Amino acid sequence: MEQEINCKVQCVNGCVLGDENCPNKEVREAASKFIEDTSLDKMIEMAEAARLKKLTEPPKWILPDDI
Repeated sequence: MEQEINCKVQCVNGCVLGDENCPNKEVREAASKFIEDTSLDKMIEMAEAARLKKLTEPPKWILPDDI
């Protein structure tokens, strides 16, 4: 049985389940691999492309249900 953990709240000082049982272990490993394999210049280029894409997107309107 897997425990329900709110990582944002319970794991601010590290995973409360320990590194071996952390439900986000695969994500953490993938992020570490990305950081090791990607140059800082490439990361900056990716961030700039994402920023420009967001700037060119049309605004998103969120209307309340009770209107």
